[in-house]
Amino acid sequence: MQKILVANRGEIALRVMRSAREMGIKTVAVYSAADRNALHVRYADEAVFIGEAPANQSYLVGEKIIDACRKTGAEAIHPGYGFLSENPAFAKMVREAGLTLIGPSPEAMEIMGNKLAAKAAALKYNIPMVPGTEEAITDVAEAKNRAIEVGFPILIKAAAGGGGKGMRIVEQAEDFEEQMQLAVSEATSAFGDGSVFIERYVSSPRHIEIQILGDTHGNIVHLFERECSVQRRHQKVVEEAPSSVLTPQIRAKMGRCAVDVARSVNYTGAGTVEFILDENLNFYFLEMNTRLQVEHPVTELITGLDLVKEQIKIARGEVLSFKQEELEINGHAVELRVYAEDPANNFLPDIGTLQTYITPQGPGVRVDDGFEQGMEIPIYYDPMIAKLITYGSNREEAIERMIRAIDEYQITGITTTLAFGKFVMQHQAFTSGNFDTHFVKKYFSPESLNEEHEDEAKVAAILMEKLLSERRQVVLPASVTSANNSWVKNRRTY
Repeated sequence: MQKILVANRGEIALRVMRSAREMGIKTVAVYSAADRNALHVRYADEAVFIGEAPANQSYLVGEKIIDACRKTGAEAIHPGYGFLSENPAFAKMVREAGLTLIGPSPEAMEIMGNKLAAKAAALKYNIPMVPGTEEAITDVAEAKNRAIEVGFPILIKAAAGGGGKGMRIVEQAEDFEEQMQLAVSEATSAFGDGSVFIERYVSSPRHIEIQILGDTHGNIVHLFERECSVQRRHQKVVEEAPSSVLTPQIRAKMGRCAVDVARSVNYTGAGTVEFILDENLNFYFLEMNTRLQVEHPVTELITGLDLVKEQIKIARGEVLSFKQEELEINGHAVELRVYAEDPANNFLPDIGTLQTYITPQGPGVRVDDGFEQGMEIPIYYDPMIAKLITYGSNREEAIERMIRAIDEYQITGITTTLAFGKFVMQHQAFTSGNFDTHFVKKYFSPESLNEEHEDEAKVAAILMEKLLSERRQVVLPASVTSANNSWVKNRRTY
């Protein structure tokens, strides 16, 4: 494997290319019209233009990706996440073209890409499941009767896809018909598949996921958990590893279950098994993501492993170089997704130019990004600018470093989630570890940010007045104030 094409853009494309370069592997970038001057295009050894800005004319067109491999002689494709990363049809196309996909088999993708098929596979290993249906339901009356049997409140979920689309919480029976019709309609629109199923609604859930790695020789290990409970619109915003609430016994049990889920489909590569955890620390299988996750850096920091390098080694047919008992957790890591979004306006995406863009540095700080000052945030793709990750010897230190890093991160020209991230880091519910997936709904409001800005403005005004007062009291000797003094003539006053 001498050359890899990275079928993605932005920070994840750069992330993959850097690991490949360290391994002595050349890289090929693909880019749309919106990304002609993108950092990943400039970083790669070669770059191929694949179409206009909309993803369905460029990054989502599998034939163009395969053709770019043929043009450049790339032997393998790393899909990153999003776009084609969990598309079994694309995975089959890669296989048929005689290329290597750095990821799982299309068969594993197909099973785990459908929540009902994934549940059926996991049940072979007696993995804990949320009470509910094990098959798709289309008849509203039958579905309502099943919901009554399960007990309200219940959750209607789309069998295909994710991201909160096709999902409806139903508190009482009289609302069921309307909510099911909405869920089916949304699932059909988003995924082309209106299949839904029913689960009992866990009222105070935490979102815990387990990172796994499986090689082509039957070895599968887990790399412990990530806590992903701070979400907006059912999508993650803050992640950390390890979770602040899992006991060693529960961690080990969840890890074994995650490995069994992967084993149920002969999984190879990096994947993530997701669970929900209730207030009594009971956990239930949710789904499996058959790709690298956005939040993989926190796992890398607590394990000392490079997950992209491990993916490449597995795709080359290598045996995992470590066993489960050799893995351990060291320290704590926190990640904030820095989105071009306005938290004070329901997290609506913001577009514009990065007029100022200066990233934080220093001990325990990592920034995975794909932008630089002066670049535009395209409207065609996910609005994530960067991932800000901090690491410490313990959770408290990781959080303290995150607050410092947020304060150092300078972005102007667009609104971002940095201020929201600071709100989370300083909130008692988060620092105490006593929170769930309803964190935003329970604690956050636009006024929260306004209050913080007002406090910062007051502090700044006090400091400025103090500075001016001290400056007025300074009397310089004549030798310093002399017009002939070169230091005085050249100095700048701030």
